[in-house]
Amino acid sequence: MKQDASHGDRVLEITNRIHAANNVDEILIDLKDEIVKLFEAERLTIYVVDGIKKELVSKVKSGDEISEIRLPISAASLAGYVAYKGRLLNIKDVHDHNELAAIDPNLRFDKTWDRKTRFQTRQVLVSPVSFQKYLLGAIQVMNRKDGRAFNDQDEVAVRKLARTLGIALFNQKRMVKARPGKFDYLVENGLLTQKELDRAVHEARKTRQDIEFLLMKNYKISKKDIGKALSLYYKAPFVEYNERTPIPGELLGGLKVPFMKKNYWVPIGRDGEKIIVAIDNPYHLQKVDIIKPLFSGKELLFHVALKEDILKYINLFFQDEKKQSSIDEIIGQLEVEEKEIDEAQKGVTEEDSAIVQLVNKMILDAYARNASDIHVEPYPGKKNTEVRFRIDGACQLYQTVPYNYRAALVSRIKIMSDLDIAERRKPQDGKIKFKKYGGKEIELRVATVPIAGGLEDVVMRILAAGEPIPLDKMGFSEKNYENFLSIVTKPYGIIFVCGPTGSGKTTTLHSALGCINKPEIKIWTAEDPVEITQAGLRQVQVQHKIGFDFATAMRAFLRADPDVIMVGEMRDKETTHIGIEASLTGHLVFSTLHTNSAPESITRLLDMGMDPFNFADAILGILAQRLVRTLCKKCKKPYNPSREEYDELVREYGPEAFKGLNIPYSKDLVLYKTAGCSECNNTGYRGRMGIHELLMGTDEMKKLIQMKAEMEDIRDQAVKDGMTTLKQDGVQKVFTGHTDLLQVRKVCIK
Repeated sequence: MKQDASHGDRVLEITNRIHAANNVDEILIDLKDEIVKLFEAERLTIYVVDGIKKELVSKVKSGDEISEIRLPISAASLAGYVAYKGRLLNIKDVHDHNELAAIDPNLRFDKTWDRKTRFQTRQVLVSPVSFQKYLLGAIQVMNRKDGRAFNDQDEVAVRKLARTLGIALFNQKRMVKARPGKFDYLVENGLLTQKELDRAVHEARKTRQDIEFLLMKNYKISKKDIGKALSLYYKAPFVEYNERTPIPGELLGGLKVPFMKKNYWVPIGRDGEKIIVAIDNPYHLQKVDIIKPLFSGKELLFHVALKEDILKYINLFFQDEKKQSSIDEIIGQLEVEEKEIDEAQKGVTEEDSAIVQLVNKMILDAYARNASDIHVEPYPGKKNTEVRFRIDGACQLYQTVPYNYRAALVSRIKIMSDLDIAERRKPQDGKIKFKKYGGKEIELRVATVPIAGGLEDVVMRILAAGEPIPLDKMGFSEKNYENFLSIVTKPYGIIFVCGPTGSGKTTTLHSALGCINKPEIKIWTAEDPVEITQAGLRQVQVQHKIGFDFATAMRAFLRADPDVIMVGEMRDKETTHIGIEASLTGHLVFSTLHTNSAPESITRLLDMGMDPFNFADAILGILAQRLVRTLCKKCKKPYNPSREEYDELVREYGPEAFKGLNIPYSKDLVLYKTAGCSECNNTGYRGRMGIHELLMGTDEMKKLIQMKAEMEDIRDQAVKDGMTTLKQDGVQKVFTGHTDLLQVRKVCIK
């Protein structure tokens, strides 16, 4: 078996090199000795059809006694007979007339060639080379070195070689008529000269490197242009590596990583019912024929990809960490059964290895991709469970899990979060300290929500542990930065940061605290959870289950000699009242609110029952913020906007207010737009930044608060005081090239 496997590998390597070659003639010359060695033979001749004279002419051969061999396509020679009849011949002794006559009475061996070459022919194995209905030549090997007849293994090998040669020769003939080479697109469009291409082909063959790699490295051809050339050549879509590609878990079960890496292919997803397979050569019929049966007769769509990108996809899908099983091993253990099993009744434990590995890998992958949240979403019936990651504010499919393991998956997460796995009717929330399960130092906040069909959704938020970002790196406009800095350095008062969940409120508060964190100032924080740690802060984790809430923590702080108090959220009347009282008794208080804008925050607090006079005295400022996706710095493209696009930005900002920016329209005005590159996974966006509106507690604003004024009046006064709205701040960041209007519109209305 070992010998057979080794022999098969050598055949595959030779066929792969023929398929990958830009010039069939040259690669056959290079491979001549390897083919002879493969069959343990003495000589090789490869014939091609001369279509004009209807003859076989030697293209590649061993021995140099005769420069060229020409044979009629007839029974007058062995190769001619094979080409004429379209059948393989395996002859033990060409001089045995009885053996030849048993095959065909008219079959002859022309002995004159032996006399001319002084080579004694004995055993011959010869196969026709054809593609579909076209005869293209013949391949003939002669004389096994051990004197025996060529065996069955040799017949299989010569058929594979003949088939590969048929495809290669047919493509070469077709390309001579239509387009001579794989990279003609590069030459025709002036990206490369023919001389440079020929040099690259020669260098690739000499160094045994991929020509695509050499073109990108030595000739600075972009991957996108290489992809365009390959797509035109193979008449197949080009697919570039994207690390955010969802892992197609249901397609990976049973596939062998070494086999895919060796042959450069991997399934990457679906297009409707069709399975998309990335492959380095969609014309390689031998590989295609091996791949098709692996997917139970389902229709496959082959997309061409670079070898390095295919390997990256394989490493992404089948993570190469020694301590972690690959996805195929995990999914392989999750064998799909027709009868759904209630895993809670079965008794899911932390020792159920496949589920344990799957959850661990999910968390590690999310952390590696800088995801903020992991969504586990089961569906009723036999639809597979989907796992999505939220990255830069947008959800992306990560992978699917067989439907009958949805309960086990949720139960495992609940076990890790110390939640009740038997309770499926009520929402629950908990935390995972991933390190105690043998992973990295990752902490997750977990929420389960019952959904229709007796199922549960799970959302895990990855808590961003680390140092605070300096305040001047938070993306503030110059005016907002100066105003915000002026209020965070006040000795007492209250400051709110508002916005929806995930808008960076806690990050901003910690940046503000970092700005005033000095040895002479005592700072207490009450957080749920403690995400960012700072030396010098006394940080407290509230525990709602035992009655240690924000209000309780604040009362404790007021007895502990504070200068500054930060409260994670003021969600009730009691906490807000204590915060305002603390700010009026000489303390600087920071907190967050879940409101949409700064003016709305004032009306919300008054509606909660706050005394308007105390609140007016305490308020220093309210900062509303959102996070917008930023254009990728590496690939964003400058352009000159049209007058219509400029006018649209002016309308969004407000025509009167826009005049103060002093940005007139001209044909030289430069904005930036998305392009897409490998750094941003072809999205055009990479990272996020804040947009802000800062309402200052001016004397005029305090009077309106005391009067419980309408929100519109509060907004108008804030604008008079110099407040830039969220959308206006976003439009300013469009003009400075950080983002585009589409992203601003996604996160704010006014």
